[in-house]
Amino acid sequence: MLPVHLQSESHIPLYIQLRDQLRSLVYAGDLRSGDRIPASRELAGQLGIHRTTVANAYAELESEGLIEGHVGRGTFICGIPEKRFSPPPRSNGNGGATRWESLFADERADEGLSRLMPDVPPDAIAFTVVRPPEEFFPVEEFRRCANSALGREGRRILSLGSTDGYEPLRQELAGWFRSEGQNVRPEQLLITDGCQQAIDLVCKAFLRPGDAVALENPAYPGAVAIFSAARTRMLAVPVGTDPEGTGQTGLDIAALEIVLMQNRVKFIFVTPDYHNPTGTALPLAGRRRLLELASRFQVPVIEDSIYARLHLRGTAMPSLKSLDTSGNVIQIDSFSKVAFPGLRVGWCIGAESAIERLRSVKQSTDLHTDQLSQAALAEFMRRGYLTRHLVRMKKIYRARLQAMEEALERHMPEPATWTRPGGGMSVWVTLPPGFDAGELLIHARERGIYFLQGRLFYFQQPRPNTLRLGFASLDEKRIARGIQIFCDILKAEMRKRERGSRSEVSARVAVV
Repeated sequence: MLPVHLQSESHIPLYIQLRDQLRSLVYAGDLRSGDRIPASRELAGQLGIHRTTVANAYAELESEGLIEGHVGRGTFICGIPEKRFSPPPRSNGNGGATRWESLFADERADEGLSRLMPDVPPDAIAFTVVRPPEEFFPVEEFRRCANSALGREGRRILSLGSTDGYEPLRQELAGWFRSEGQNVRPEQLLITDGCQQAIDLVCKAFLRPGDAVALENPAYPGAVAIFSAARTRMLAVPVGTDPEGTGQTGLDIAALEIVLMQNRVKFIFVTPDYHNPTGTALPLAGRRRLLELASRFQVPVIEDSIYARLHLRGTAMPSLKSLDTSGNVIQIDSFSKVAFPGLRVGWCIGAESAIERLRSVKQSTDLHTDQLSQAALAEFMRRGYLTRHLVRMKKIYRARLQAMEEALERHMPEPATWTRPGGGMSVWVTLPPGFDAGELLIHARERGIYFLQGRLFYFQQPRPNTLRLGFASLDEKRIARGIQIFCDILKAEMRKRERGSRSEVSARVAVV
C-alpha cells in the first residue's frame, strides 16, 4: 500500500494532497520508473475516498509526465521528467557559477499553457486545437502585402515605432470598427502583442497582489495563469451550458451579482461570445444586466472578444463595449482566430485614461508591437483580403461545426450532453455522472483520438466529467470518424460500468 496520508479536514482539496504526496514519492525515489501504482478504483478503496478524487490526481501527474496509463496494463511511474538544468561549472575558487533556479521569483508551473497543446502523433485525430487551420492560410496574398509594405516604407517599418501602434493599421482597424457600428477614436485604441499581452498589461496597470477578479469558471487557462502570477484572488462565477434547453448560457449573472455583493471586486473578466472552452454566448439580456451590475458596483469589465467575429449562425449579439454607455468596458481582441495566430498582433479599446495607462505599461514592457507584422496586416486589410478570408473561413467552420453536431447526435449515448454554440471553435461535452474524462482519454489515445479534459480549464471545483472538442482544424470526414470512435469508447465504458453494477447487486443478493 502506498504511504499516503490524506487529511479530510484540511482546506487543501484531497486530490491536490494526493497529487503532491505521490509527486514527492517519485522525487524522493520511493517510486521509481517502471513501478506500477494501484488503479484509481483500487487506491480509492484503500484510502476511503471517491474514485474521481484519485482520477483527478492521476490526471495532474500524467500531464506532468510523472505517470502514464496503459489500457489493460495499468498505470506506471515514468520517473522524474527529463527537463533538468545543466549543473554549474566547477568552482575555480572564486565562488563558482550561479544556480539560477534558486533565484526564481515564484513557483509557477513549468508547463504553462503546454498542457493545452499536447504532443499528438501525425496520424491521430486531435480535437485539442482551437486555432485556424494552416492549410487555409492565404500565404501568397500575405507575402504580397509584406513585400508591398517593405517596398513602400521599409526603412520606417524596420525602425523603432510608436507604442500606440503602426498608424495605418490603427486607421484600418478604426474603419473596420465603424463598419460594425462602433466609433473608436485613436486615443481609445492600443495595439498589443495579442490578447495574452493585453491581459498581462491590465494586470500590471491596475491590479495589486490580493486584488479580486471575478471570472468565468471554467475559463481560458492563459488568463488564469496571468491572474495567478499577479497573485490576484480569482473569484469563480459558473458558466451556464444549457443542457436542458433553458436558454441559460454564458456567465451566470445571478451568481456574479452575489460575488459582487460579497466581495470587493477590482475587475470582471468575461468572454461573452463563444466562450473558451464551453462555446456558449451570453444572451442580450444577460449582457445588459452585466453592464448594470458593473455600473452599480463600480467594477470595470474586461471583455475578451477574440471569438466574436467567428459568428456562424443565429443572431449575432452586440458586444459589451458597443452597449457600454458609462466607459466601464475595456475590450481586447486579436487577429489570432480570424487570421494568423503566429503574428501576435491584437488591440485594446477603452476609455482614454485607461488606454493611456496601458500604453505607458506597454512602453516599459516591449516598446511596441512588431512593425512588419502590423504593416503587412494593415495592407492585408486595405486590399480586402481579411474580409474575404474571414468569409471563406466562416463557411468552412460552419460546415465543420455541423459535421460535429451531426456525429454527436448520431453516436453520443445518453445521458451525455454537449453545448450547441453559434460560433467559435469548440464544443463542450458533459459525460454521464461519475465518469472521468481523464480515464476516458487513456482509452481514446489508444485509438488515436485526443481531446482536452475539462479539468484543465477550471481553477476551482473542477468537474472531471467534462471535456472540450475543437472542430476548427479538422475536416468533416475526420470529425465524423473521430466522434464515432470517441462515442464507441464511451459506450464500451458505460457497458463495463453497467455490468459492474449488476455484479455488485447480485453479490449483495447472494449474501442476503
